[in-house]
Amino acid sequence: MSKRECIVVTGASRGIGAAIAAALAQQGRYVACLSRSGALPSAAGMSANVIEHWIPVRADVTNPAALASAFHKLGDEGWSIKGLVNNAGVHIDAASADMTLPQWQQVMDTNATSVVTACQAAYPHLVAAGGGMIVNIGSFFDKLGVKRNLAYCASKAAVGAITRVLAVEWATKGIRVMDVAPGYIVTDLNADAMAAGGPLRAYLDKRIPGREPGTAADVGALVASLFTPAGGFLTGETIYIDGGQGIAH
Repeated sequence: MSKRECIVVTGASRGIGAAIAAALAQQGRYVACLSRSGALPSAAGMSANVIEHWIPVRADVTNPAALASAFHKLGDEGWSIKGLVNNAGVHIDAASADMTLPQWQQVMDTNATSVVTACQAAYPHLVAAGGGMIVNIGSFFDKLGVKRNLAYCASKAAVGAITRVLAVEWATKGIRVMDVAPGYIVTDLNADAMAAGGPLRAYLDKRIPGREPGTAADVGALVASLFTPAGGFLTGETIYIDGGQGIAH
């Protein structure tokens, strides 16, 4: 019996990861929703068909052995892994002169090193499946100098570099690799800070040409589109989804 195909999404229990998992499931794809808790995204507002396409997977992305084990377990359960979305991430605000080495390492391990180890864990499965797609979630901070964001900016710049190298190196295996770099996105985790009338929203109203931050669903739709024929000749690129904020003068 042939295996069913699935796409692994890390950090899928909440926020942008949950939106990506929903968008892929709406295409009829099975999504292995990987998180430290193993929890599925919220079912609120989701159709039964979407929920039925979610597979709970528990693993810490900063633990390479746990990641590899999670991928092997999916294979043992009859899944053919055709894609990976590296979405899990962390942000620490700290003055650059005072940032501790453990803080730096936590951000780099979660945002950059885990991208490498997850891609390595997925690689043999993608090769066995005849190729596939990896989408790394970066940030438009990768090209900006943002105060108190030394580790975050560096980690997201690393995601772009990792994407380019793997896209070139793994192309002969039929594996494409893309970097989707969001700007300010409203999620359940930051909705209060992004609310109209607050200082952050007032700043964004000035900086984003359309005067509105994006939504997690916007990112989910873009990522899902890369798994369609429309993204068939795209690889190694960073796509910025920031409403034009990064280029506005």
